[in-house]
Amino acid sequence: MKTLLTALFLLLLQFFTAQENEVYADGVFNFTENKSQKVFTDWTRVRKEPGTTAQIIDSLQTNQQVMILKKEEAVPVLQLGERRANWYKVSYQKGDTTSEGYVWGGNLCVGYRNKNGYDFLFGLSKTIDKKTRPFNEIDKQNIAGIKMMEGNTLIDEVYFDTGKGEELSTASFSIESNHKLQEVEFTLKAMVSGEACGIATYDQYVLLKDKKLIALPQLMNVGDAGAYYHSEEYVFPNDKGGIPNAFILKAEDMEVDEKDREHKKRSSKTYLWNGSSYRLK
Repeated sequence: MKTLLTALFLLLLQFFTAQENEVYADGVFNFTENKSQKVFTDWTRVRKEPGTTAQIIDSLQTNQQVMILKKEEAVPVLQLGERRANWYKVSYQKGDTTSEGYVWGGNLCVGYRNKNGYDFLFGLSKTIDKKTRPFNEIDKQNIAGIKMMEGNTLIDEVYFDTGKGEELSTASFSIESNHKLQEVEFTLKAMVSGEACGIATYDQYVLLKDKKLIALPQLMNVGDAGAYYHSEEYVFPNDKGGIPNAFILKAEDMEVDEKDREHKKRSSKTYLWNGSSYRLK
């Protein structure tokens, strides 16, 4: 009887250990079958089977369009740094030839747009070690990027932080107006967000001027319902309260004390725009 109980205990321990060690894909890399997608990472490897040990049969350049045929959920999720993604079976066209193979989802765009003959790609590129304040501890930080492409030719690119894997539940990528900023053609906005309390949302605005991408200071919003929040937003010249040739970063902090009283603090920074660059006023 004792031997049986010991065996059951070990079996349960192995089960829960396996559950704890299981890796789940980040939501931003959840791609829909039978829909087209774009390659973000240059020279993305195409493999004969899903997995890093499978034979490499081809490589794809940035902005290559692929068709998602199947998410390989039976194959373990691959984690590189803070990026976790499934393997996908895809088909793609090179010249007159249509081919199929498997690619890692972390090498695909999480958003892309086309305007005025150019493709704009939003994706995650790598994870770095970064010192955090005030204790200078080493923390993992994902780096995202936006690339401006003309066919297979890279015109310009910018990179920025996007937090850890827990901030990669959802993403969006959109094209906005020039917000009445002088000489700006239009504005790109990339967003990644978590789904739980205390998990940050990052908003990255990028201006396009003369085929150059100009990243604005990143916005971060985070909070825990009923306890605290920190919010940031831009007021552009075309917004209520906006001023010409400038954009204003407004921040608000709220914290609830032990007597359930809310304490709010507001601040703002004004950045002057001269038609080609910005500076803090």
